[in-house]
Amino acid sequence: MFQAKRPSKSSSFCEDGNTPINGINGLNRSAKNLRRSRQGRGLPKKGGAGGKGTWGKLGDEIDLPWVDPNDPNYDSDTVEGKDKKLVKLNTLAPEMSEADVKKTVVPLILEYFENGASEEVLVSLDEMLENLGSRRWMVVCLAIELSMDRKPSHREYTSVLLSQLYLKIVSQRDIGKAFDYLLRTLNDLVLDTPDASTILGNYIARAIADDCIPPKFLKSYKGHVSDAEAKKALCRADTLLSMKHGLVRLDNVWGVGGGIRPVKYLVNRMIMLLQEYLCSCDIAEATRCLAELEVPHFHHELVYEASVMVLESTHVKTEEAMCKLLSSLFRSFVITIDQMRAGFHRLYEDMEEYSLDVPNAYTVLGRWVIRCRQAGIINDEIMRKVPQRGRKRFVSEGDGGLVKDSLAW
Repeated sequence: MFQAKRPSKSSSFCEDGNTPINGINGLNRSAKNLRRSRQGRGLPKKGGAGGKGTWGKLGDEIDLPWVDPNDPNYDSDTVEGKDKKLVKLNTLAPEMSEADVKKTVVPLILEYFENGASEEVLVSLDEMLENLGSRRWMVVCLAIELSMDRKPSHREYTSVLLSQLYLKIVSQRDIGKAFDYLLRTLNDLVLDTPDASTILGNYIARAIADDCIPPKFLKSYKGHVSDAEAKKALCRADTLLSMKHGLVRLDNVWGVGGGIRPVKYLVNRMIMLLQEYLCSCDIAEATRCLAELEVPHFHHELVYEASVMVLESTHVKTEEAMCKLLSSLFRSFVITIDQMRAGFHRLYEDMEEYSLDVPNAYTVLGRWVIRCRQAGIINDEIMRKVPQRGRKRFVSEGDGGLVKDSLAW
């Protein structure tokens, strides 16, 4: 018996040797595992996106039934129904340290002392309000500390600023905390400012008068303070509040500053200053009192009043004392040459009136001007404008005797 033979791969062709046995559209065994595209069998799986363990095609993630909320790309707007969650973004404002607060607030306060524009301070502090955080009380504390070694007008500015900061930047608790800190550190403040206790007492009383802190603030310290300086400050505040019409008077606890004061008030203060100087001859005290008035534009009044006292006194010692005072003020740049010139020019214009009360006023004036020129207080220009006494005109002067002859007829 003969066994049928399976046709080999090489014999799977027709007799012509070109056409495969399976036909033109068939596949031979050698091409079975080829990974070429089979156009006759349809599109590839998933449109070319791959199968198991692959990313899938672009856009498949939209059709997913569930999204992980912990995914950093999670968007709650794409979730509907109960699973939808709202995300709120809050800005974080880091709180400033004590050093940063001082570095930021101190320049604002110093600039406020120069221009007196409290609105700029309010706007600047409002912008950094969240950064100040629990250290808002330091604004009050720094403002008071900076004003202690300055002029009364600066302290008035500070009291006004505290009343404007209240309920806008700082609270009642912040102001009370600032005063409590200042009372505890008063011994250190006295080293730089000897009258710091009195100043702090004035601030406390003024804050109570402005309704920034309640009156019970003073009572809460009664019997709980052992420091002598703190007791002095609290006693000062209690005394000011216990005065008759004390709350009204506290509006001027620092005095009315500088040029806001009436002219008559300034003139009287300068006259008193000169009278006290003639009694004591203390140039330093007179200079200090003049600086406290804070009216450098009105110093010509001091020159004028000093010259008037020289004319009315007609005494050489008064001339010498006044010349020493004006010379000291001029050399220390307290009185400028313009103020000196304005004072003497005012005196020249009023000489006719003074000559009615002082017969030898022109003689004393000439002697006074020469003394001041020798001391270097005035220059030659001021000296050349000294008025001279007018003589009575006789009928025979300047008319060639015509008036005299007519009277003879």
